[in-house]
Amino acid sequence: MSVSLEFTWLRGALLCLLMLIAHSATAEVYTYIDADGNRVFTDQPHKNAKKVPIAPSNEIRSTPKKPVQASSTKPKPGPLFHYSLLRILAPEPDSAIRDIQGNLIVTVTNEPELQPRHTYRLLLDNKVYAEGGRSPVFPMTNIDRGTHQLSIEIVDEFGRVAERTPNQPFHMMRTSLAQKRLAQPCKTDDYGIRPECPLKDKPPEESSILPFF
Repeated sequence: MSVSLEFTWLRGALLCLLMLIAHSATAEVYTYIDADGNRVFTDQPHKNAKKVPIAPSNEIRSTPKKPVQASSTKPKPGPLFHYSLLRILAPEPDSAIRDIQGNLIVTVTNEPELQPRHTYRLLLDNKVYAEGGRSPVFPMTNIDRGTHQLSIEIVDEFGRVAERTPNQPFHMMRTSLAQKRLAQPCKTDDYGIRPECPLKDKPPEESSILPFF
């Protein structure tokens, strides 16, 4: 048998063997020499055939992991925390606030200090004016003239009211420009400076030069 013929035979035999292995990982393979002196591989038993030992497949089959689902359970609220003191520092009860634009500053204090994830909520006339803040200072703007009620709440992370002050009255005295001008008449240097003294109302200045006759 020539070298080229032997190489062709070995390659064909190897291809046959690989095809048989791929066909069935559990099938048995046999080999024998046929009448023409050629080696034959087959998966069928044959007279004088020998069983070819096949190494077990090294294919690794991994079990797919189940996706980890996020826990849908929410933390349950614990006992409600209470403060020993909560009150409005400014304005004081029954204060008269005089401001043309109706502005004022509300400040609060509490003991102990504000707990983590607790916030203040400011109420004006029993309606929420500002919420969600941790600052004890609340600027208020354009409050209508008249008597109003202030109250402060401390709310925990679950929306529960931990503490609330009683309603505290104050009186907004929004003096009109005309009233301010009447109480303090405008002077020459006040025009264009004081809101109640616009330049258009500034009287013409008298000339100090005597007319020539």
